Amino acid sequence: SSHLGALSIFDESASVVVPPPLNSAPPSKMSDVDARIGALEQKLTQTRADYDESLDTIWMLVCAMLVFFMHSGFSLLEAGCVRFKNTQNILAKNLLVVTLGFLCWYIIGYPLAFGVTTAREPNNFAGSNHFAMDGFFDEMTSFRNWFFQGCFCATGGTIVSGAMAERTQLKGFAIYIVLMTSIIYPIVIWWGWSGNGWLAYTDEKGDFVSSVGPGLKDFAGSGLVHLVGGIGALVGAVIVGPRFGRWDPSKESDFEGHSVPFCVLGTFFLWFGWYGFNPGSTLAMHDVGSANLAGLVAVNTTLSPCVAGLLVFFLRAMVLPPKLLDVGAFCNGILAGLVSITAGCGFVKPWEAIIIGFIGGLVYQGVSMLMKRLKVDDVVDAFAVHG
Repeated sequence: SSHLGALSIFDESASVVVPPPLNSAPPSKMSDVDARIGALEQKLTQTRADYDESLDTIWMLVCAMLVFFMHSGFSLLEAGCVRFKNTQNILAKNLLVVTLGFLCWYIIGYPLAFGVTTAREPNNFAGSNHFAMDGFFDEMTSFRNWFFQGCFCATGGTIVSGAMAERTQLKGFAIYIVLMTSIIYPIVIWWGWSGNGWLAYTDEKGDFVSSVGPGLKDFAGSGLVHLVGGIGALVGAVIVGPRFGRWDPSKESDFEGHSVPFCVLGTFFLWFGWYGFNPGSTLAMHDVGSANLAGLVAVNTTLSPCVAGLLVFFLRAMVLPPKLLDVGAFCNGILAGLVSITAGCGFVKPWEAIIIGFIGGLVYQGVSMLMKRLKVDDVVDAFAVHG
């Protein structure tokens, strides 16, 4: 007998109802089901890949916008540190950095920094592909990478503008920006971040090395971005020389910045932008590992400048003559702490970030005093902060 389409097998003691085998359906129907399952799995895989790509793109674009916003901080800070009569000149230089810098990055900067080519073995010195975005439409993720890294390039270029403020002509500064964003900065970035430069690459054994030993680990650019800009600031300040009468003791008060509020607001704007600079350097946000790393980076980016700023403010108020509440130094101490943690923000624990900030504040204070002793006129202490 049958029961609801099942087979009944009887023995002498009892009856057992056995369901039909799973493969009892006609072969044509089973192949149709398998095809539908395969199609669904393929669609699910593609949807997951699109979702991951979208998350990474949104994350990098938002962080790049925060880095771009840092230029408003640089503008306010530098405008506050110069005398009122030179405000428009320094603001014009900040605009020049962004407009001219991005065009140079488009034509030759990005190719030298990240222009890896498969046509031949990459060299250790500079890239040689993607000039003027050639080939970008074959790999659409290149656009987000170009924008994100271009914001870093412009940031590295604007560091020097404050150091040479009040005595550099626009045409001279424009030449510097072209050289910095077209050649100097991109080549240094290739050395450390391209994966093929002599400072950081993977050898035949699969080890992360450099030409001189272990590979350089600079998570967000303390050395590759800020040090390059800081060295440029030092060289520029030495070459153009001090402002007329800068080291005359009787005229010292004549060179004070005209707006402390601008300096403080500029510092907060820069600090805010740094949350795109450092956490954004995860370059991804599609998995829990990247999300947790970004959280750690944000915490370290908060703690280090707090310690550095308080230390410098305390030293200026209680230890170093003339023992004044120096708000400008407080701002620079905060920035020094941010620069200090930028390289290791993705590798260290929060308590280590506090130590790094403490050391960064001490180094800033020492270098700032040394620059004055050597009579190097760095208007905004750019080298002491970034170098």
